[in-house]
Amino acid sequence: MATYLDFEEPLKALEDQIAKARQIGQDAELDMTDKINALETKLAEKTENVFTNLTPWQRVQLSRHPERPYTLAYVEAITNGTFQELHGDRNVKDDKAMVGGFGAIDGKTVMFVGQQKGMNTKMRQYRNFGMANPEGYRKALRLMRLAEKFNKPIVTFIDTPGAFPGLEAEERGQGEAIARNIYEMMNLKVPVICIVIGEGASGGALGIGVGDKVLMLENTWYSVISPESCSSILWRSWDYKEQAAEALKLTSSNMKKLKLVDGVIKEPANGAHRNKDEMFAIVKREIKRQITLLSKLDPAERCEKRMDKFTKMGVFK
Repeated sequence: MATYLDFEEPLKALEDQIAKARQIGQDAELDMTDKINALETKLAEKTENVFTNLTPWQRVQLSRHPERPYTLAYVEAITNGTFQELHGDRNVKDDKAMVGGFGAIDGKTVMFVGQQKGMNTKMRQYRNFGMANPEGYRKALRLMRLAEKFNKPIVTFIDTPGAFPGLEAEERGQGEAIARNIYEMMNLKVPVICIVIGEGASGGALGIGVGDKVLMLENTWYSVISPESCSSILWRSWDYKEQAAEALKLTSSNMKKLKLVDGVIKEPANGAHRNKDEMFAIVKREIKRQITLLSKLDPAERCEKRMDKFTKMGVFK
């Protein structure tokens, strides 16, 4: 059964009416075409109205929707099953919250790296809720260096509530691992495309978020802190998370306006979670387009442009 957020309830009511009308037409052998068409038109209008007037907090909710596709779903769809996952950081262990490997997009090999969440309670625990340990970031860096060695472009999918904040993660050098990735990604000689497909929180996102092009899906967020954590720090309560989401300017449109990301990828009218196949096709087209454009640049020029973009952030007169 599909999950509906509170602001999606009016859409559910109309979808239920359409399903009921179809059932009546089938059971009673009546022509319900006009009734169904009218309801579908109303549903399309209501969907557009709901999804074009979302608040920042509602977009945060959508980014966490349990039916929203995660990294491996995108990779499998984009590569048509040619993806070969690679494991381990060659030091500690294989971090299940960070996945990566080679896959082919229409015959061209690409290295994919991204955070992976779970679809149910057991898998969420297995994937540590998408929060990578230091070995996850070291695995990501190992795979990106491998891609550079074989001159293959890199695509990262960002979807994390943050790097894992546990004591053992700090003991193994969480901060150093993320900082090392940021430094090394600045200097990669191959095209690097980073896409926020869900939550983009703090250093956990930045650890695989330095690229020639940083893109966000329409209903995602990217910020130094989550609205709940911001609310708990400023107001000592999570009750002000909606105000925090508004103040943080964390939505894709705000990020684009502030020049912290390079572009926004439009989602299907009813969101990525309701039309996954269309979302996969849109992302695949954008990746192919960006790789084609970036491949025309000289590696040294590409690195210079990448560094200039990030060093200009936060500078003002």
